[in-house]
Amino acid sequence: MKTKSSQIWSAFFLFLATNFLFAQNDFQGLAYYQTKTSMDMNFGGRQMTEEQKKQIAERMRSSLEKTYILTFNQTESFYKEEEKLEAPAQGGGNMRFSMMGSGGGNSYKNVKEEKLIKEADLYGKQFLIVDSLTNFNWNMGTESKMIGQYLCFKATATRKVQAGGGMPFGRNNENQEQAPTEYTVTAWYTPQIPVNQGPGDYWGLPGLILELHDNNTVILCSKIVLNPTEKSKIKMPSKGKQVTSAEYEEIAIKKEAEMRENSGGGARGGGSRGGGGFRPF
Repeated sequence: MKTKSSQIWSAFFLFLATNFLFAQNDFQGLAYYQTKTSMDMNFGGRQMTEEQKKQIAERMRSSLEKTYILTFNQTESFYKEEEKLEAPAQGGGNMRFSMMGSGGGNSYKNVKEEKLIKEADLYGKQFLIVDSLTNFNWNMGTESKMIGQYLCFKATATRKVQAGGGMPFGRNNENQEQAPTEYTVTAWYTPQIPVNQGPGDYWGLPGLILELHDNNTVILCSKIVLNPTEKSKIKMPSKGKQVTSAEYEEIAIKKEAEMRENSGGGARGGGSRGGGGFRPF
């Protein structure tokens, strides 16, 4: 078993080796992330058995547990969900789950220009959410730990809850008003990979973010490939209606309200019964 001291020395020598890689003009890296989102199974106070909750959680597993690939160089990155074959729906196949505000789409970052572009699909319409990168006011401490072979340091930042709250099934306004308006994000980054990139829209630390605790979502890097044999061109997304994040949230909230109204006027499982009167974009 390696001691703490030997782990740190190993990390130091790896740091020297990776610095040589980063000196190359055509440097590129791949980071694979596993994401897992937990959710409140009370659904606005509805009475449900543990078996019912278990069945719903199983149906939602594909939405709550995902794998993403971050392709990055010194200034750009593209964060894309890994493509997988969808398993056939197991009963109740018409149940529709809304994860508004979760920011789960593919995203492009340019840290030099501080530009963020997200791809989003809202009820079949493509959007390009174009904004400046969020400047996180990171509080960097001295706490450290090893993630795989990489020495990582802890950093925290405060983030406001997005419009819509990222809560499934469109909770009522009373519950939303009681919810906290901000929360603490915890990141673990490694200076051994000296790029200020990370999963999703996170960035701005002196090393790649390998672990992130964002509200009810945990993101953990499971694999890193530096200078892969086959390199991919990091392309800026271009398809979809261009909007800002504020404009997109406003559109999404209106469409979600229409869906609830047309399905009976309540957030009772997020399912649409026929979609009568739903206005297209």
